[in-house]
Amino acid sequence: MLLTLLRRAGDLLGGRGPGGPVRSILFLKLAEQGSTVLAHEAVRQAVERVGRGNVHFLVFEENRFVVDLIGLVPPANVFTIRTRSAASMAASALGVLSAIRRRRFDACIDMEFFARFSAAIAYLTGARNRVGFHVYFGEGPYRGDLMTHRVLYNAHLHTSRTFTSLVLALDADPARFPTLGVVPPVSPPLPEFRPRPEEAPELLRMLAELGVPRGARLIVLNANAGDMLPLRRWDPANYVALAARLLSDFPGAWAVFTGSPEEAPRIAEIARSVGSPRSVCIAGRTTLRQLVVLFGLAEVLVTNDSGPAHFAALTGIDVVALFGPETPLLFAAPGPRNHAVWAGIACSPCVNAFNNRQTACRDNVCMKAISVDQVHGIVVGILNSRAAAAASKG
Repeated sequence: MLLTLLRRAGDLLGGRGPGGPVRSILFLKLAEQGSTVLAHEAVRQAVERVGRGNVHFLVFEENRFVVDLIGLVPPANVFTIRTRSAASMAASALGVLSAIRRRRFDACIDMEFFARFSAAIAYLTGARNRVGFHVYFGEGPYRGDLMTHRVLYNAHLHTSRTFTSLVLALDADPARFPTLGVVPPVSPPLPEFRPRPEEAPELLRMLAELGVPRGARLIVLNANAGDMLPLRRWDPANYVALAARLLSDFPGAWAVFTGSPEEAPRIAEIARSVGSPRSVCIAGRTTLRQLVVLFGLAEVLVTNDSGPAHFAALTGIDVVALFGPETPLLFAAPGPRNHAVWAGIACSPCVNAFNNRQTACRDNVCMKAISVDQVHGIVVGILNSRAAAAASKG
């Protein structure tokens, strides 16, 4: 509220208002690694508009990996905010904002949905044009009146197209919002990640240490959904049952369970519960980049709705993503190798941008409605299709 009053006072005093040529753009996407992948087309359009060297990104330090992975923004153009503690975050944010203000960006595009913190950051960048989502008379958390281009969030557009609309909004008259008479294009397929020459052999050595032979068919299982929304988790017992059935169906396959270092003990127990020497745990052993290299070596990934589902979309792997509290209609990664599984029960999705991803639900029946049989059938179809395609080429 204070920043909104400050902004309005500045307008009355004839401060630096919107308009003018846009020659430099700062994207603001602090959190949500997975949805940053969905912003690929928005960033590409910005690069096409002002040139790669004039597009910058501001992210939390732990999310920088994704910006570097999609490769559209020069590494030197990425600003990061440390998040190790509240004091560290405040000090880091102040330092980064100081550096950003010296650059005098023409536009800041805030890709967070209704976060107050990012709206404040966008205003404090000093950018003349600030694009972001605004509540107007709809539902959603109030985040002040800090944007010059106040875009109405459309919950019926895929997130990738919604992000692209923020870039297109720069060409609109700020006085005409919420009207934005443009049709954001359907995002093209994501580019394929190309590992460095040494990365695949390094990952294969890591797998060999776990007993995985070179040339084995790899089935990756990600039983993690992160702590932000535990309701997105499929029951670990389902992953155990699925892995056991797949290893029985495909004698040359190995199940590789992934997860963060914090989850490694729990994921290791899940892998052991499969009861097969061909079930291994690589949780906590890889960096995020190495995880993407692993996806490029594997045939299929089964995962809860989380960041890895989107990272994997940058490789040649088939992704079976399990959705419940959120909908694949908005958040599934694009592309023919992405297979979203969603029960579509009456109360799902229950979390969205408007409610700040909060829910009163304590029983994720939406995830329980997804059966092992259903996922098993999809994975078997994928593996058989891949084997047939390989045989036809050979």
